[in-house]
Amino acid sequence: MARRLYAYAAERHTFSETEAGEALGESVGAAVAELAAAHLIQPRSRPASAADGDRPDESARRGWSAVSPRAAVARTLAPLALRARETHDEMDRLRVRLEDLLPEYEAGADVRDRGGANALELVTDPAALQDLIGELIASADSEVLTCHPGGGRSPATLAGAVVRDEAMLARGVRMRTLYQHTARYSRPTAAYVERVTALGSQVRTVGDGLMRMILVDRHTGLMEVQDDIKAALVVREPNVVHFMAQTFERCWAEAEPFSTTVGPDQARSISDELRQTIVRLLAEGLEDKVIARRLGMSERTCQRHIAEIMRAVGAKSRFQAGFLLSATAAAASAATTASAASAAPQAPLTHPPAEAPE
Repeated sequence: MARRLYAYAAERHTFSETEAGEALGESVGAAVAELAAAHLIQPRSRPASAADGDRPDESARRGWSAVSPRAAVARTLAPLALRARETHDEMDRLRVRLEDLLPEYEAGADVRDRGGANALELVTDPAALQDLIGELIASADSEVLTCHPGGGRSPATLAGAVVRDEAMLARGVRMRTLYQHTARYSRPTAAYVERVTALGSQVRTVGDGLMRMILVDRHTGLMEVQDDIKAALVVREPNVVHFMAQTFERCWAEAEPFSTTVGPDQARSISDELRQTIVRLLAEGLEDKVIARRLGMSERTCQRHIAEIMRAVGAKSRFQAGFLLSATAAAASAATTASAASAAPQAPLTHPPAEAPE
């Protein structure tokens, strides 16, 4: 109704509620109030007409006229713009007051680190851990390294991570991330990777041997805690941080780029590598649940791969499959060693006598 009334008002210099109601065939009181609140019509007195009678009262002579939407926008948004400027100014003042304390914090951190206090800190509260991760990412100056084993990440986790990581990348901070190969088959994870790589992040995947960790500017790290994925060990000890960085670099050198569009050859290569990893872990005697967790896949998918491997080697039980795989691996290793030995130059068993001097 308000839209019809506004179209009616735009065609006239002035109108009254009575005239509009008669023309539109229904009461327009609510529509008039709505348009007036949006500054799309404004009060305007009008001359008396024959329809008003001999003594028109004030309400009969009160009219309305249409206002341009551009003018209404300016008038409606002016208070909001003022509040936004005031909020922005208050944010700037608060930022300056808080950043004035930065020298004291950094000086205290130097003393704390030299004394060895808080070099290792266990955080078990999930909310506190998320706050700490956000604080570390926000304070990063040059580089963030992350490892996320266990396949694809949950959509809820990625929704928070993408906002935080995009803001960090926009500041010019470099970011490298490692996943396991199984993360390639997670659509939410692939969508996240596509967004952050567009901003310069680098993402690769490996099959196994990945430790969950975050490393910020190579001076502070978060490391996974055994049997508690919701906890983390905060590491500030320089030697341990250096070890974490070296571990990451070794995995990174062996990893493959995370491509959001996997071709048949690449998919076959990744599947073959996953199967070889399952063979190795199966030969080590690990249970299905442990293998699935290490490779970031469901236990059912892992059991399907194991069943295919058992059929391939002709095993009737997991124990027999493990035995046959171990024997095969040992034979291959021995053959490799023998081949290398036969290829090496053979030294004589006895040395020829030295020639007599002339």
